Amino acid sequence: MTSFGVGPSRASALIFNGRGEYLLHLRDDVPGIVEPGAWSLLGGGREPGDRSPAETIRRELREEAGLELPVLEPFAVDEVVEGDTRLFSVQIFAGRWDGDPSMLTLTEGIMLHWFRPDVLPRLRIAPSIVSLVLEHARMIQARP
Repeated sequence: MTSFGVGPSRASALIFNGRGEYLLHLRDDVPGIVEPGAWSLLGGGREPGDRSPAETIRRELREEAGLELPVLEPFAVDEVVEGDTRLFSVQIFAGRWDGDPSMLTLTEGIMLHWFRPDVLPRLRIAPSIVSLVLEHARMIQARP
């Protein structure tokens, strides 16, 4: 078990559906947050009560969107860098959900929307998220 303060300080969810789309979250456009006004993955920072990144992402999904996914598997660790400075590590979890994002109660950000991977380069989105989605999409397509 990872203790608070060791390992990734944040967790995010790479949520995909059976149509090959990925659920993205349009972040608020306010100063003081990472990637304001950009599309991103749902997730957030670990809190003292979170015993692991898995607990963090489950709590964040509940808090931000009222979303409960039965299966979330560790997929990757993303290092968020600004300039030459490493800001933090993010444990990325992947999970399938075939629901309607308009039915979720979003408590942070502007909206949730499904996107095909080929559309992502046209969005305001961190290049690392585009890479993660494309890598995951290739992995899913390669499965028998």
